[in-house]
Amino acid sequence: MRVVLAAIAACVLMSCGGGSGTAPNVSRAVGIPRAFGDAAPHEWSSVTPAHYAVHGIDVSKYQGDIDWYRVRNSGVGFAFIKATEGGDHADERFLDNWTRARSAGMARGAYHYFYFCRPALEQAAWFMNHVPRDPTALPPVLDLEWTHKSKTCTYRPDPATVQREALAFLQAVGIYYRKRPVIYTTVDFYQDNRLWELRGYPFWLRSVAGHPSEIYPGQSWAFWQYTGTGIVDGIEGLTDLNVFAGTQGQLGGWTVPAYQ
Repeated sequence: MRVVLAAIAACVLMSCGGGSGTAPNVSRAVGIPRAFGDAAPHEWSSVTPAHYAVHGIDVSKYQGDIDWYRVRNSGVGFAFIKATEGGDHADERFLDNWTRARSAGMARGAYHYFYFCRPALEQAAWFMNHVPRDPTALPPVLDLEWTHKSKTCTYRPDPATVQREALAFLQAVGIYYRKRPVIYTTVDFYQDNRLWELRGYPFWLRSVAGHPSEIYPGQSWAFWQYTGTGIVDGIEGLTDLNVFAGTQGQLGGWTVPAYQ
C-alpha cells in the first residue's frame, strides 16, 4: 500500500497533465473516470477495472498533501486512509486526511497495517485510540501482508496463528465500530495463510496482473486494488487505484451498523 515513486509520477505529469489533459495509456471504457491515469498500465485479458462504476483510492503519508476537493471532482468514489501500523505507529497525515476527506464529501474508511510482533488486541486498541467512531465512515480495514521489508518485524507465523490473530483484531474493532471490518490482502499472503478460511468478512484483494476471479479463484470480494501506479488529480505522485463491486448507492449502505 505504500507508494512513493514521486520521480516517475513527476515525469508522467509533466508529459500528460498540461495542455492535452489526457492520462497515459489507460483504458477509457465506461467505468474509469476520465481524470484517472496509470504510469504503468496493465493489459487486461478478461474483465477489466473499467467494467466497474465505482473507483477509489487508498492513501497514506506517502501521497503528501492531498487536495481532497480535486480528488472528489476527479471521479474518486471512495478512499481508504492509513491510520495506524503495528502497536506504536500512527500515520502522520491520518487525522488531516480523515477530516479533509469528509469535508470534501468523500466516502472514506481507515485501515491498519498489521505486524505479527505485537498481540492483535494491542494493535486493535492502538487503532481504536486513533480512529474516531464516525457513523458516516466505511468499515475499518485490516491490512494483512508479509512485512519482509520491515526494519523491526519480519516474523512469519504459521497459518493458524495468522488466522487467530486476525480474527481477534477483526472481532475487537468490529464490536467497537459496530461495522463488519474488511480484510485487505495480497496474493502470496492469502495463499500462504489460507485466508479463504476466514469466513464472514468482506475482502479487498490486491491483483495488479489479472482479475481477482483469476488470481483468487472462488473468493468473493468487495474491493479490488488493481494498480499501485495510479494518477489522480489532487494527488502529487502515484497512488493505488481500486474498484468497488457495486454501485455508489450500495457503497453508501456500508456505513450502516452491522452489529447492534
